Amino acid sequence: MLLRGVLLAMQALQLAGALDLPAGSCAFEENTCGFDTAFAFQPWILNEEGHYIYVDTSFAKQGEKAVLLSSDLQAEEWSCLRLVYQITTSPGSSDTSRLNLYVRFEDESFDRLLWSAKEPSDSWLIASLDLQNSSKKFKILIEGVLGQGNTASIALFEIKVTTGYCIECDFEENHLCGFVNHWNPNVNWFVGGGSIRNSPSILPQDHTFKSELGHYMYVDSVYVKHFQEVAQLISPMTTAPMSGCLSFYYQLQQGNDNSFSLYTRDGAGLYEEIWKMDQPGNAAWNLAEVEFSAPYPMEVIFEVAFNGPKGGYVALDDISFSPVHCQNQTELPFSAVEASCNFEEDLCNFYQDKEGPGWTRVKVKPNMYRTGDHTSGIGYYLLANTKFTSQPGYIGRLYGPSLPGNLQYCLRFYYAIYGFLKMSDTLAVYIFEENHVVQEKIWSVLESPRGVWMQAEITFKKPMPSKVVFMSLCKSFWDCGLVALDDITIELGSCSSPERLPPAPGECTFEQDECAFTQERRDRSSWYRRRGETPTSYTGPKGDHTTGVGYYMYIEASHMVYGQKAQLLSWPLRGVAIKQCLTFFYHMYGAGTGLLSVYLKREGESEESLLWRRRGEQSISWLRGLIEYNCERQHQVIFEAIRGPSVRSDIAIDDVKFQAGPCTEMEDLTQQSSGYSEDLNEIEF
Repeated sequence: MLLRGVLLAMQALQLAGALDLPAGSCAFEENTCGFDTAFAFQPWILNEEGHYIYVDTSFAKQGEKAVLLSSDLQAEEWSCLRLVYQITTSPGSSDTSRLNLYVRFEDESFDRLLWSAKEPSDSWLIASLDLQNSSKKFKILIEGVLGQGNTASIALFEIKVTTGYCIECDFEENHLCGFVNHWNPNVNWFVGGGSIRNSPSILPQDHTFKSELGHYMYVDSVYVKHFQEVAQLISPMTTAPMSGCLSFYYQLQQGNDNSFSLYTRDGAGLYEEIWKMDQPGNAAWNLAEVEFSAPYPMEVIFEVAFNGPKGGYVALDDISFSPVHCQNQTELPFSAVEASCNFEEDLCNFYQDKEGPGWTRVKVKPNMYRTGDHTSGIGYYLLANTKFTSQPGYIGRLYGPSLPGNLQYCLRFYYAIYGFLKMSDTLAVYIFEENHVVQEKIWSVLESPRGVWMQAEITFKKPMPSKVVFMSLCKSFWDCGLVALDDITIELGSCSSPERLPPAPGECTFEQDECAFTQERRDRSSWYRRRGETPTSYTGPKGDHTTGVGYYMYIEASHMVYGQKAQLLSWPLRGVAIKQCLTFFYHMYGAGTGLLSVYLKREGESEESLLWRRRGEQSISWLRGLIEYNCERQHQVIFEAIRGPSVRSDIAIDDVKFQAGPCTEMEDLTQQSSGYSEDLNEIEF
């Protein structure tokens, strides 16, 4: 990277000398500008000659953390945080150091991971991180975790918070807003303007100041050696969802022979052209406006391709972004909320064929025989092939709302199949292109555990406006079962992109590990992480709540004696003044099911406070638990399961989530089951 090496190392030094740095910024010249080392962690050391702070293995051990905490900040306008840093590692070490940056909101009991890096380098690097506008006060928390070796170290050169978006740049500051040139042996982007006079071409004045004092970026064809030489200028990766109008000024030498384009590139390396210069324009600076949508991490790439050495130059300046759509925008923007539905209130923006009610909105009371909905276990879902419509050759179609063309979408939904002998094609998903009346099958059921909510994920992209169609098929009278559908979501981007935004903080699905949950002891009577069915029949879940084939935590009753308990403790949670909402899913199925309780353990207190409790068999479904609580000191939440009188007493939990603020809805206590009512298997239409 041409602009990463010596250029960054030398020019970043000038950046640190800036005076009157905004709140949350520091050049670490004489002090840490209100950033404090967090108590109980290793300290960050201010270099004696100034310029940076560091932590290394001369005074800290491998795995130890150094934590730096800012004063209270507020970003009522969208802001960009730039961090100049360096990570060094010992030769041959596989365990590298890591630098993490969190945002700590005043009303949340957990920290939000915004960015993380572990790549060692021999020069300073720049990270550019978007901070969404919010009225909440927050702190920036920077955590350095030392790796293996005697020479492992982490250094911070500067933190700077400025109003605006990280993809914006006027190229007046030496860090170039984190934009980097993709190095090419012959053709590269250079800084133009100011005192730079080393180009054979006659270059323009910049656009920002309209004088020789200002700067811009340019690429010149005089260095071209081969046809189709390409120069790329790459923006920082976005770190927060944004959508609006991206504008920039460009200038081309008249009569040139080149191609100037703008691309987006996601974390998986997928390119998409979003703008291309059609007309050369006039000799002055030309304004370009482009619709830009980044619902997940994405780079912007300015690319110039030359066909020969007489292509002239291309100059670029004053890149800016507005959340308002461009003036030439005519198509309505995509709304993930309008394209999704959990069917709790109605069909949302989904609809059916006029021929008849193929899909019926139903709910099931908690019971031991029939699974409830996926959203909460006691709510509504869609059921096809019900007793009113079950007939040979029956087809039920459910149409989604219209989706704008030429965008990549991720469709997720949950389905459950009952009663079919042959499952293939009992449920299929089609894409219906409105302009061509063409349907294309993009997914269908092959085989699935019966009666288990399974998650399906499909990534698709169509050039024209289209709709998603769910089709349920009943082929014959002798093989006609039930198909259930719930929690449909459609989002922009790929379902499997490795660079999707960080997982929601304060949340654990147990898919990768036990998160930061701990147990005081681990033996046969502990909580276990498991996928699939539990070993004992007629108790425990058939699959997890997250995907149907993932992991959950449970107690194995056959390893325990009656009355024995297992405790699962959350990570330490910070005390806050406002109410907090804890949601989770629990599974209590089995004739001998015991007790599941949730406790609050405050720091410094030996007694635990009971927050929530369920006793005995509740349902064959995963049910949602909602707890609203308040605690102004550091605390932990404890899930305690007690084994019942028989081995059919497996208890499981999944999808634990802590959220700031009161719960938006409360648990329906009237739906609790004793497990013995005879009418609980009825479907309500």
